[in-house]
Amino acid sequence: MKEETEALYKEIKRCRLCESKLPAGVNPVVTMDDCSKILIVGQAPGAKVHLSGIPWDDQSGRELRDWLGVTEDVFYDSKKFAIIPMGFCYPGKGKNGDLPPCVECAPLWHERVLAQLQNIELTLLIGQYAQSYYLRGRKHKTLTDTVKNYQSYLPTYFPLPHPSPRNFIWLSKNQWFKKEVVPRLQEVVGRVLY
Repeated sequence: MKEETEALYKEIKRCRLCESKLPAGVNPVVTMDDCSKILIVGQAPGAKVHLSGIPWDDQSGRELRDWLGVTEDVFYDSKKFAIIPMGFCYPGKGKNGDLPPCVECAPLWHERVLAQLQNIELTLLIGQYAQSYYLRGRKHKTLTDTVKNYQSYLPTYFPLPHPSPRNFIWLSKNQWFKKEVVPRLQEVVGRVLY
């Protein structure tokens, strides 16, 4: 990793901007290397990831790796995948799951991270927060329609639903996703990585 990239990584890990509003405290979770080929933009770390400090170190991560068709070793190779969430720290629990990601993180860090990641060939936008931020006016009214129209965002972006167990109902209602989108996702990811 180049010095500038490593310095930025350390700066993010030391961030305390939202400390007063994070019930579990701060623990920014990020993985990056200036050689990374695929960028994963997720929502925010969950409680388990907050404790481990390892992105996607939970059931959602296992499902995501299955969708991508990659092993843990490949997924956690920062020369292959950079991982940045919309909110870098666990936001805490709400009535219906985790709270939304802190809004301060993406404007503060994403542009600086992207400036270091000059080898990114594909950005996976996981969930509505990432899609709203990166696709802005180009996203459809619903996440379902945005994901259905993934081809219109290629080769730069590939929008995906969140692989959380909470979304298994969505997956059972939208079986086209695993039949049509996942094979194409694996093909695109494989072409970028290998």
